Amino acid sequence: MAVNPRSVALPSVVAAALAGAGALAVRARRDAQDDRDDRPVQPGGTPRILIVGGGYIGLYTAFSLRKQLGRDAAEIAVVDPRPYMTYHPFLPEAAAGSIEPRHVVTSLRRELRGATVLTGNVTEVRHAERKAVITPLVEDEEPYEVTYDHLVIGVGSVPRTLPIPGLAEFANGFKQIEEATALRNQVLNRMAVAASSWDPELRRRMLTFVFVGGGFAGVEAIGEVEDMARTATKEFDSIEEEDLRFVLVEGTGRILPELGEELGGYAIEQLRARGVDIRLNTFLNSCVDGHIELSSGEKFEADTVVWTAGVKANPMLADTDLPLDERGRVRTNAMLQVVDENGDVVPNAWAAGDCAAVPDLTAAAPGATTAPTAQHAVRQGRQLGTNLVRVLRGQAPEEYRHENIGTVASLGLYKGVAQIQGHKFRGPLAWFMHRTYHVLAMPSFERKVRILADWTEALFFRRELVALDALQNPRAAFTAAAASGKKPAPSHDKASIPGGKQPSGNQ
Repeated sequence: MAVNPRSVALPSVVAAALAGAGALAVRARRDAQDDRDDRPVQPGGTPRILIVGGGYIGLYTAFSLRKQLGRDAAEIAVVDPRPYMTYHPFLPEAAAGSIEPRHVVTSLRRELRGATVLTGNVTEVRHAERKAVITPLVEDEEPYEVTYDHLVIGVGSVPRTLPIPGLAEFANGFKQIEEATALRNQVLNRMAVAASSWDPELRRRMLTFVFVGGGFAGVEAIGEVEDMARTATKEFDSIEEEDLRFVLVEGTGRILPELGEELGGYAIEQLRARGVDIRLNTFLNSCVDGHIELSSGEKFEADTVVWTAGVKANPMLADTDLPLDERGRVRTNAMLQVVDENGDVVPNAWAAGDCAAVPDLTAAAPGATTAPTAQHAVRQGRQLGTNLVRVLRGQAPEEYRHENIGTVASLGLYKGVAQIQGHKFRGPLAWFMHRTYHVLAMPSFERKVRILADWTEALFFRRELVALDALQNPRAAFTAAAASGKKPAPSHDKASIPGGKQPSGNQ
């Protein structure tokens, strides 16, 4: 039965919040405990296991395999263009400066000792031949082939973009730690430049930030970044909170649909109370050179556009001979084995995560597949590793079954919404549950400690609001210094100063 937090006494709400966070933590820890089975792998040589993708599936599958198998029992190779796994639920806090960006990622080589980590892109898979083509990130280096016995596909998803004019050229994504860091620097830099400008139209453009997509990524990103920007206005004498304009564009009639209408409506109320302009049932029609055009007919200028309107399966899957569904995902059964259209198992091929159509055995609707969430991906990675070990030992794999016990979302510092086992929470308690769950789900003890240290430090010191915008082009200063040419003559023409708020004081 759902509980209305406003009608419950504070002590009972605190107890329920702690109990909810504890339930999530216990569930996460219980899922992480794999019983070691020392029975030998079936004879026939050391199996070679190729894991394509170093995200949730790659990390947890390889970790599970290495935990249950001796180093001589299997050769494990993980291929990914990045040498680390990104914990996506913490990207909004990294963008807001609440967490050091490096603490949001986990080194694959450090965590997967005993496995080979290859940095590159798998550009082709010929599973019928048990071969994959890896393209190094170095331009002059030729692609090479690797052979394997077992294949694990965990390449995840990429942003689902639309053919909107200007989107590919102007907008920013929000799926990688580099994008979160770039967004933070972009917002703070635009504020610094606006504080030094006399042009009111230019200031308005630089202080307008558009987020497209009302799911978890978009709502949490705009909630955290708006909170940071509002705090940053205290550093500028010429920028007030009301000068900032944050716009959330959502094509449907509500946000955070996974949390239901009540909590989604509460999130809308809270964001609007902070001045966020939420446009429901509205689409982005164009953003060419920062000229924003909405389906409602409104037009305005903005220097920052963030696209968080959904994801799609990684397009590299089209370059494999694995069976795909109509959405481009690898077909699997409940045991996470790749299957063809008739449900027949493709030998020695496995897939899970956002790139796989994994049946959801807990859903009431027939044919439902698991949602593309970190909660499913972490557990599927562990189950896949366990199932692969079972098959290597001549045992039958087990079905993946996980019923979602809770959903949490942050709306900024000390603000959040959560639904745990039917109970609804909002405000600081929900925010606390959000942090508690995700820090416990963060891989590696070291990263947990570092994130907790970041949060503890924030209790005693102000938020760090320095923009490192030059990171986007670190060679610019050196290139300018090395450039030859005469120094331009100073201009004696005095330009008129347009009206508007004057820059002064701290800028």
